[in-house]
Amino acid sequence: MREPWVVGVSGASGTPYAAAVVRGLLDAGQPVDLIVSRAARLTILDETGRPFRDAHWAEDLSAWLGRDLDGADVRHWPAGDLAAGPSSGSYPVRGMAVVPASTAACAGIAIGLSKDLLQRAAEVNLKERRQVVVVPRETPVTRSHLEHLIALHDAGAVVLPASPGFYGAGAAASAAQLVDFVAGKVLDALGVPHTLFHRWTGTLNADRT
Repeated sequence: MREPWVVGVSGASGTPYAAAVVRGLLDAGQPVDLIVSRAARLTILDETGRPFRDAHWAEDLSAWLGRDLDGADVRHWPAGDLAAGPSSGSYPVRGMAVVPASTAACAGIAIGLSKDLLQRAAEVNLKERRQVVVVPRETPVTRSHLEHLIALHDAGAVVLPASPGFYGAGAAASAAQLVDFVAGKVLDALGVPHTLFHRWTGTLNADRT
């Protein structure tokens, strides 16, 4: 039985994190169900110059990820399709990552708003006690945002802020390396193997090559 990871992309800045997580899952041979919110489409266009369209999702996803999707097990669900597979707990999935997670998405998931398929799928995975990783990126945060993150934590989600560490590549780390660090932490939380960053070895100034 196919059991994909659901990746929800909300409208917060940080779509390179989502792309890196999807690439990491595909590199690990994992099936992916992708949900891109309406706001996220605008952010992808702004941050990459590329559109993401329902009717051309495979072509647009390939361009966004910078790779051919031939042989990749990827399924796309429109964010407005509340009858889609991931909207039901009986649809088999392994878990979900919301990356990046906007304050609006965090609030909607925390209170069970189910405004769109992304929020509904996250709520479903929480109620089914599956692994859910939420990656907030916005800063600074308000009290209401912190309260929603606490509610998500208490509901069983892993709250994993997009906070890259520098020990993996040093002070001269490139943007791509910092993105991969956060994506690697998401994959760690999901239990998916990867080689996206150099792990801490307990030795200062360890060789990072």
